[in-house]
Amino acid sequence: MFRHNVRAMPLRHLGSLTLGALAVAFPVLAPHSDADDSPAPDTRWAPVAQVGTEERHDPAPRVNPVRAERHDRVALASLDKATRLAETIASYAALRDAATAQGAPDAAVTRGGQVFALPTTGRLTSAAGPRWGTTHYGLDIANKVGTPVFAVGSGTVIDSGPASGFGLWVRIRHADGSVSLYGHIDRSLVRVGQSVRAGDRIALMGNRGQSTGPHLHLEIWSADGRKLDPATWLSRRGLDVG
Repeated sequence: MFRHNVRAMPLRHLGSLTLGALAVAFPVLAPHSDADDSPAPDTRWAPVAQVGTEERHDPAPRVNPVRAERHDRVALASLDKATRLAETIASYAALRDAATAQGAPDAAVTRGGQVFALPTTGRLTSAAGPRWGTTHYGLDIANKVGTPVFAVGSGTVIDSGPASGFGLWVRIRHADGSVSLYGHIDRSLVRVGQSVRAGDRIALMGNRGQSTGPHLHLEIWSADGRKLDPATWLSRRGLDVG
């Protein structure tokens, strides 16, 4: 057998090398001295660290049943609220679509679910206020004769026919007691006592009565008979006459 012609070198101590989670023991050689007559040390490998590691797991956190139940209730309440909101939005969209189905240029739904619509299409020619030394109480929207006129809100027709100064008119009483008036019309499409909804076609624009051109004259009266600014009244219900 082949022999190394190298004198053995005694082990003085052990070193260690750590590779990842594995600790490995290895011998460290010290220079040999001829004067060293002490017995040869034990040259067997001696571990200086545990080989391998012990895997530890933290205990699973405890779940507070009361807190978990409260969280579930909050989550269910939020889901229920979101569902109701989605249903309300869909319902309001359906109401608005119904109010514009006959051609009304725009409609709006209030928080209480009331529906209102713009009365006609055309160009705004006169607002409420002082005019020619008198007070103009209506909103004038000009367009050609025969342009459809729509109910601004739901209610009951209380007048339909001839009217001094307006030639022909339609008046509708609404649920809160207020009245909407549509003057200078060419023809009425409704009768007294008829129930109408916001956006229903009720008349055709005309040039009858004391009029200088085809237009709709819209007035809004309060329940106690005061004449209100129609533009402001519509604006407060989400509609802009421009």
